[in-house]
Amino acid sequence: MNTPCASESVRYLPLDRCSDDALIEMREIVKTFKTADTEFTALKGVTACFYEGEFVSIVGKSGSGKSTLVNMLTGIDHPTAGSVRVGETLIHKLSENDMSRWRGRNLGIVFQFFQLMPTLTLLENVMLPMALCGSCKPVQREKRALELLDLVGLHDLADKLPAAVSGGQQQSAAIARALANDPPIIFADEPTGNLDSRSADEVFAIFDGLVEQRKTILMVTHDSSLARRTHRTLLLSDGELIHPWVANSFPELNHNHMLWLTHHLQERTIAPGTALIDESRPALGLCLVVDGHLETAPNGHPGSHNGSLWLCPGDHFSSLDLPDISILRAGSQRPAALLVLERAQLDIWLQEEPSLREQLRTSSAIHPMPVPQEAV
Repeated sequence: MNTPCASESVRYLPLDRCSDDALIEMREIVKTFKTADTEFTALKGVTACFYEGEFVSIVGKSGSGKSTLVNMLTGIDHPTAGSVRVGETLIHKLSENDMSRWRGRNLGIVFQFFQLMPTLTLLENVMLPMALCGSCKPVQREKRALELLDLVGLHDLADKLPAAVSGGQQQSAAIARALANDPPIIFADEPTGNLDSRSADEVFAIFDGLVEQRKTILMVTHDSSLARRTHRTLLLSDGELIHPWVANSFPELNHNHMLWLTHHLQERTIAPGTALIDESRPALGLCLVVDGHLETAPNGHPGSHNGSLWLCPGDHFSSLDLPDISILRAGSQRPAALLVLERAQLDIWLQEEPSLREQLRTSSAIHPMPVPQEAV
């Protein structure tokens, strides 16, 4: 039987796991900076994976660890603990010379402020990485550079200096330069931060085309509206990754509250057709569906439309919305994968943060039905 869920196949791997086909794998990354007087841990056991042909945004407030995370991925800095694998290469183990050669051939980096050489033409700027890495013969470099400028719509401006073109055109030239050595991975650091909306859209169109060519693009941004245009978002807070289901399902919460849920939600799987409530477990306070679905048990009467209720991946509810959680069961065709919070933990959290009560109820998949006048 089909369910009202638009899709039950959208899944995120748990934060401590990567699948075998990951192009990039960061595992349990810790980065601590030490001074004579103190030390600061910028990344706290971060595990993340990225796949070929993905466009992933990395989002977080200032000081959340975004720049440090990118420095780990690009080999600009080394982790205090943990590992970084790109393809078959453990880049955290490379020497500085080997790292420079590897980076030149495997990574393209697009900066917020373009970083074009002001005394070189756009054509010469794009040719420069080829000369530094020796990635193609000198007689082939100009042809390739012109092809890349044509790709980003700048073929007719090849002989212009950066100062003679617009900011959007400079960023497009920077993208062409990042592609000079045909790297499989592109890092973009706030690539539209200094552009107007039209130029930003043009840059995104270029990125979308590169993804279609199976390039992997990782973009650092503070703009959540831009992040929504990518395939997937990693949200950092205080050096930790917020669980992606939490970030997507509780957007009204601040990052500290999202991180609290990331720490306290527990995975649970309910067999097909089985009731959500198990008397052997503690009372349930909060539930987020991440795969499969929940539905009303045959004798359930939640007061929803037509007396039935369907909860799909991304939907959540709490005991605030549905005091009688026993009316729910997993769908009959497949297990339901959930993230759950015990009732006692929810009650304590709401006592400490009373403003959360209304936020949770507003975003819930279940909204209380109005009480009939005759029942008042």
